[in-house]
Amino acid sequence: MDWFPLFNSMRIAALSTLIVLFPGLFAARWVAQMPASPSRHVWNALFMLPLVLPPPAAGWLVLQTFGPDHMIGYWMRQIFDVNLLISWQLAAFTSALMSFPLMYRMSLHALRSVDPAPCEIARTLGCTDAWIFWRVQVPLCEEGILAGTALSFARALGEYGAVYMLSRGEDTISGTIFSLWTRDDPTGAFLWTLLGFALSAAFLLTVSVMESTRKGAESR
Repeated sequence: MDWFPLFNSMRIAALSTLIVLFPGLFAARWVAQMPASPSRHVWNALFMLPLVLPPPAAGWLVLQTFGPDHMIGYWMRQIFDVNLLISWQLAAFTSALMSFPLMYRMSLHALRSVDPAPCEIARTLGCTDAWIFWRVQVPLCEEGILAGTALSFARALGEYGAVYMLSRGEDTISGTIFSLWTRDDPTGAFLWTLLGFALSAAFLLTVSVMESTRKGAESR
């Protein structure tokens, strides 16, 4: 059994999660600090748009930016002689685009649920907004950030439509399942489906156990 699709899916999901972690957190902080206004709703809708965007549409947009004859892709090919089109890194970037709303939304919800009293106390003591964000707000919303990270990883792990347009789609778990199904190999497709399910469930279970352990430690 060729295990490369598992390895490839894992590295794509891992890099994708790293890509969305801080941008999602910073976007959530920015929107959370906005006053109630139409612009806040517009930015919130834009940040959530990839969640409802058809994956092939997202893949096409990335192609128009990073393709060898378009914008950044042309520049990279001319200067560094690098073709970004068929690469797992570009597939990770596309998966990050699709999973960004999950990281953003979970972080936004967590930041909005933080008690403002500790932040106000720190501000009266002369602490900067950056210090308050990293030393007060982020520790208080760790669970939301952790949940967003887990959901982003799981979303990237299962991405198929957008990734297929940018790399060899059969070299991921989702692509392998589809390829085996089209080749009339239901047993192989079932085994890879089972593996993908077990992997995602194990990751989410680990996150749940970590949250419970931390809550237990705090209550003691």
